[in-house]
Amino acid sequence: MRFAIIPIILLATPIIEIATFIWVGEHIGILATLALIFATAIAGTILLRIQGFGIFTRMRRTLEEGQVPGREVVHGVMILVAGILLVLPGFVTDTIGILLFIPPVRDLAWSFLRDRVIIIGPGGNERSWRRSQRRETRTIDLDVREYSRSDGKDSPWRRPDRPSD
Repeated sequence: MRFAIIPIILLATPIIEIATFIWVGEHIGILATLALIFATAIAGTILLRIQGFGIFTRMRRTLEEGQVPGREVVHGVMILVAGILLVLPGFVTDTIGILLFIPPVRDLAWSFLRDRVIIIGPGGNERSWRRSQRRETRTIDLDVREYSRSDGKDSPWRRPDRPSD
């Protein structure tokens, strides 16, 4: 039941946002509330553009160094989510979006996600972390260099009841 919280979040978010709109509107007025909503949407698109290009630059640099850009990919996704949250009208989603634009907050989220993610980079190089190394797997992944054909006479996979040619 890990995903049971998602429907609750989807139902609670609009209710919390409406309550926040009412509370902010009572304190600063309707026009100021609407201006804040538009300002955060504009700021979200600007921040998304600026930080998005920065992430692509860091990803390219990491790939040129021959490393897997796992951290940069996750940061890019978090920046995309932050931009979407800032464009959506609402003060609670704006707060979460602004927090996701802050690099230390993204690093904290990445330290949480790093143990739960397996990243396979270019050329099939697998970079896995502690959690994935503890799992047993039945998949054998071969590169082209590791595969060769043989007649099968000495193969441990040959069935004893079947004669080899």
